[in-house]
Order: sequence, then structure tokens, then C-alpha cells
Amino acid sequence: MFDTVKLNTDQSILQKLQHLGWGMVFLVSLVACIGFAALYSAAGGDLNPWASKQIARFLVGLVGLVIIALIDIKIWYRLTYPIFIVGFISLIVVEAIGHTGMGAQRWIDFGFIQIQPSEFMKIAVVMALARYFHAVGRDDMRSFRFLLPAFVLIGLPVGLVLLQPDLGTSLMIVMAGITMIFLAGAPIWMFIAGGIITAASMPVAWYFMHDYQKRRVQTFLNPESDPLGAGYHITQSKIALGSGGIEGKGFLQGTQSRLNFLPEKQTDFIFTLWAEEWGLVGGLFLLFLMALIFIYGIAISLNCRHAFGRLLAMGLVVNFSLYVFINIAMVMGLIPVVGAPLPLVSYGGTSMLAALVGFGLILSCNIHRDSKLPRMQ
Repeated sequence: MFDTVKLNTDQSILQKLQHLGWGMVFLVSLVACIGFAALYSAAGGDLNPWASKQIARFLVGLVGLVIIALIDIKIWYRLTYPIFIVGFISLIVVEAIGHTGMGAQRWIDFGFIQIQPSEFMKIAVVMALARYFHAVGRDDMRSFRFLLPAFVLIGLPVGLVLLQPDLGTSLMIVMAGITMIFLAGAPIWMFIAGGIITAASMPVAWYFMHDYQKRRVQTFLNPESDPLGAGYHITQSKIALGSGGIEGKGFLQGTQSRLNFLPEKQTDFIFTLWAEEWGLVGGLFLLFLMALIFIYGIAISLNCRHAFGRLLAMGLVVNFSLYVFINIAMVMGLIPVVGAPLPLVSYGGTSMLAALVGFGLILSCNIHRDSKLPRMQ
């Protein structure tokens, strides 16, 4: 499944297409098709209003995925910092004139489409860190001085995303950044010290959290305390998951979703809808496909001969996997509800396009795995 043929940097487009990594494209498409089916069911057996739009977005994004993959990795290397700067400016624009929805100011409204810059900023942060650590020697990582620029690249966008407010996306950017620092070779003692500092600062963080964020944590600790209020979402999610049993109730037969007991069934809780209709078997099948995508991405990273590609591919596939883990753990009540969509499955144009851009960059690392990149900032 994994192509190990050595590729020349001057290869033709046809040669690049042959070595694109069609196995990953197939897996991504299959997961997206599961999302289309779930959205069709969420609308009561109708392509509108969600499935039809999601299919159109995916087809457009799939073309973009191929184009991004075919572009030489050297070009992406040069554009890394400009992309980060554009993403950072877009977060400032959101703070100044962004569109408000569901109590948060997270979107830029272009009239024909609304874009959530924080979704693309997650990719930009991984790209910027991959380029920075490509130029920094592994021995240099032992010095805290060389980690300061990395903390700046992580902290600046996180601060703006927190102002929206969007705690879930902020945590995702932080976790992706920490993963990149670990992969780059930072010593373990730094992570231990960081963990201690984080634990000690939790009371301060609690003070600055919004009331709805505090309620989410309290609901996670005791969902039965307010089953018709703050605990309603997770209570209904657990009922739907349990009622699906081993084989599920059948396609379009999920009572919790069809009777509208299950909230946000087309976005954050779409895995619950899928598991209610297809049961444990269907849920495990979807997780199996996600695991294959993760393994494929790790293989691409390990086969890449330059540090930029290894770190970029690894960072993006870990970011994808973190979203999968957090979403499914959230709907099962294992962690507090943080509003994280299930990649390629949940309804949402920006999240779908951002996921496909990420996979396009991973496949670009695969095609251009033997490229020689300069070790400069």
C-alpha cells in the first residue's frame, strides 16, 4: 500500500500522479462518504440541507487536494512563513469585523461563503514549526533559547483564537504545537516541567474561563446534576450510543436523532448518530478507517528524507488524529464537550476544506520525499 519508489525532483505531472498515494485518497473518500450518509440520515432521508452541500465541498476540496499534492514541496517550504502571516492577519480581521454565530465571533463572511480562519491556522502553525525545526539542529533543541520562537509561533494564534472565544481550537493548536516540539527532539524534562506548570496554573485558568466553559467541565464531572440543561447533550448522546447495541437500529432508524432528542447531530455529535444506526460494528469500522489513515500518514512521514517533510506530515496526521480522538471521547462522555468536529464526517465547509488541504500537504511530502531542502530560516 505504501509506495517506496525513489522519485526525482524533476518528475513529470504524470509521474507525480502515479505516486500520489491513491490509497490515502481512497481512505479519505470512504470516510467522507460515511459522512454523506450520516448527514443524509440526519436530515430524515434528504440530501438537503446538509449532505448535498457537503458533497459539493468535498469534490471541490478533492481537486484542491490533488493540486496541493502535485506542487513541489520546495514551494510550500518557501511559502510557509507567508502562509502563517496571512493566517495570523485573518485572525485579527475576525476579531475586528468577524461574523458572530452561536455566541462566538469566528467567521469571515465573504457573502457567498463563510470562512473560519482558525481551522486553517492549525495547518499554518504546523507548517511554520516544521520549517523552523528543519533549520534547527537536534543538539540545539536542548537549549531553551531555540524553543522560544516555537512558543511564539504557537502562542500568538492561540491568544487570538481564545478571544473569539474558541477554547477547543486553542487547545488543539497547543497540543499540535507540543507534539511538533516533541518530534523535533526537545528533552523530556521540558515536558515534565511544562506539565507541572500547567497543573499549577489550573486555578488561574479556571478564573478566566467563560461561564459556559465552566458549566461544560462541571457537566463532565456530574452530567446527572442537570440532565435537562447543561447535561442534556451528553446524556442524550450516551442514550443514543447505548441504544445502538452491537448491530445498530438500521439506516434512517435512529430514534434519538429522528425524534430530535440528539442535539447538533450533523456536527459535533454525528458519530453518535452513526453509532446509533450502525451499532458497535459501524462505529468500530469508522474508527478502523481513521486508524488506517493515521498509519498511512505515519508511513509517509517516516519515508520522507528531509526533516521538513517528516515533521510536516507527522504533525498534520497527529492533528487529524487528535480531532478524531477528542470528538469521539467527547460524545462518549470521557472528556468535557469542547465543540470539536469529526474530521471529514461532521458538517462544515471550512473544516472539510482544511482537512483536505492538510491531506494534500501530506501527499506532497510523499511525492517529493527525496527533495533536498536548504537548512535556513
